[in-house]
Amino acid sequence: MTRENWTREQTIVALNLYCKIPFNRVSSNHPDIIKIATLIGRNPNAVKMKIGNFGSFDPELKKRGIVGLANASKLDEIVWDEFNNNWENLAYESEVLISNFANEPIEKTAHINIDDLPLGRERETIIKARVNQGFFRSTILSSYNLKCCITGLSIPDFLVASHIIPWAKDEKIRLNPHNGLCINSIHDRAFDRGFITVTTDYKIKVSKYLNEYKKEDAVTDFFLNYESRSIILPDKFLPSKEFLEYHHQNIFIK
Repeated sequence: MTRENWTREQTIVALNLYCKIPFNRVSSNHPDIIKIATLIGRNPNAVKMKIGNFGSFDPELKKRGIVGLANASKLDEIVWDEFNNNWENLAYESEVLISNFANEPIEKTAHINIDDLPLGRERETIIKARVNQGFFRSTILSSYNLKCCITGLSIPDFLVASHIIPWAKDEKIRLNPHNGLCINSIHDRAFDRGFITVTTDYKIKVSKYLNEYKKEDAVTDFFLNYESRSIILPDKFLPSKEFLEYHHQNIFIK
């Protein structure tokens, strides 16, 4: 018997996994791939291949010689084009689809703690925001292979999906993975407040303000020693140079 073609819904769920699983961990044995394959009625190897297909559409990967798989379908391309500049829709729609396939509430499939939530419309709004934030965090940490791009620290509890242009500044790019950096919590705080930045050639720049504290060993160790070092680049979703330039011009303390 011939296998049924992939549906739009199945393909969107596969794109969700493309965003959330590091490249070097994509395999038919990955527990998330096995779980999703079971939910959508596909075998794990087919889901793995579908994730590889999406890599063929990423222009930044092509520039780095990573071309993905060569058997992407027209539907793969349509879904990629639909969501590549509409990440907020991808985040929530794909998570809703996963909950529908699982026949469970989205707060359960997306691992949202609902104990402290109010009832009614406000509850729905908060759940959606948390689902979106969780998707963004998973996507950014996955892109950087679960490592801080400044220090290489790989303890997930200490890692933050940091926005280059702040969350409140432009809602259109809140969930755009090109607007994210995986940073440890200390450097995230410094980046957010403008004490460090990342240049458009992906080097760390430290504010001259911190020179006032250079006699402190901790300041030297945590900040001054990183001046002009290159960040660890992600496997996918390279940080936008436009967004980095905005941070340098408008947030960084010169």
